[in-house]
Amino acid sequence: MENVWQLQKAKNKFSNLVEKAQHEGPQFVTKHGKESVVVLSVEDYQKICKPQSDLLEFFKGSPLKGVQLKLERDKSMQREIDL
Repeated sequence: MENVWQLQKAKNKFSNLVEKAQHEGPQFVTKHGKESVVVLSVEDYQKICKPQSDLLEFFKGSPLKGVQLKLERDKSMQREIDL
């Protein structure tokens, strides 16, 4: 399976490039012989961008879970500031 495309070929056969990205996985496009961009299906892109866990799971796994925090405000007098 070919998954590397020269830029000119990718432009000329863009529909084929998209089709292969959707069915065969990421397609690499080269420019002047160097890999330049990758064409991905939406599903592959979403897998990459999807967070591994939601916020609740993040806090449940925190090393600070169970630590008692002191949330009281200091009620002592404020310091004086010259303006």
